[in-house]
Amino acid sequence: MKDNIPTLGSQRLLQLAVNRRPELLRAALRKSGALGRRESVEWKSPLAVNDYCEYRDAAALKQLEIESTLPIPLKDFWPARGAVWDGLGVTSTNRPFLVEAKAHIPEAVSPGTKASPKSLELIERSLKATRKHLAPKSTAIWTGTFYQYANRLAYQYYLRMLNGLDSSLVFLDFTNAVDMDGPTTEAEWRGATHVIHSVLGLPASLERFGIFHAYVDARQLTGAT
Repeated sequence: MKDNIPTLGSQRLLQLAVNRRPELLRAALRKSGALGRRESVEWKSPLAVNDYCEYRDAAALKQLEIESTLPIPLKDFWPARGAVWDGLGVTSTNRPFLVEAKAHIPEAVSPGTKASPKSLELIERSLKATRKHLAPKSTAIWTGTFYQYANRLAYQYYLRMLNGLDSSLVFLDFTNAVDMDGPTTEAEWRGATHVIHSVLGLPASLERFGIFHAYVDARQLTGAT
C-alpha cells in the first residue's frame, strides 16, 4: 500500500506518531494526565492500513465502538458534517479518545461557523449548553473566532455529560515543527491556549472535564535537529 503521509503539518506528524512511534505518543499522553500509567491506546485512526482515513459523525462513533450505545443520538446534538477527528482511539480501559492535533499556532485560529440557519440553531444551542457546563459565568460567543476549539469541546460534553461516557478529549500540540514554523516550546503553546481560553471565557484547566493538552517534539518523529 502506498504511503499517503502528507509532507507538512500536524496531520503528517500525528500519522507518524500513531503508526511509527506510538510509544512516544503514549508517553506524552501519560505526562499530560490524559492516559493512566498502566493504560494503553488502541488507535482507530489515522492508520496506515486504512490509508490514514479520518472520520466524522456516525463514522467516528462507529470507530470508537460506541455508536449503538449512546442514549442520545448525535443528530439531536449536532448537525451532519461535524468535526473531522485527527485521531481516534480506545484505551485499554475502554475509554474513547478524541484527538485534535496542531503544529503551529495559526491552525488554532479558526474562522466562525458557516452553517446554514437551520444547522446554526442546533449548533448554538449545543455550544451554549457546553459553555454553561464548562464555564457557567462566560457570556462569550462560541460560533466566532476559535469555533473549531469550541466545537471539539462540545463533542466531549456530548459524550461525557449527555451520554455518560468516560471519554477523553486531547489537544495534541507539536513543538519544533520546523516546516510549519511552529512553536519551539511547550510554554509557547500554553500561552496560545491561555489566549483561547480567555476569549472563550474558559478556566485555565479543563482536566476535570476530561480535556487535556499534550505535547510531542516533532523532531523525534522526523529526525530533524
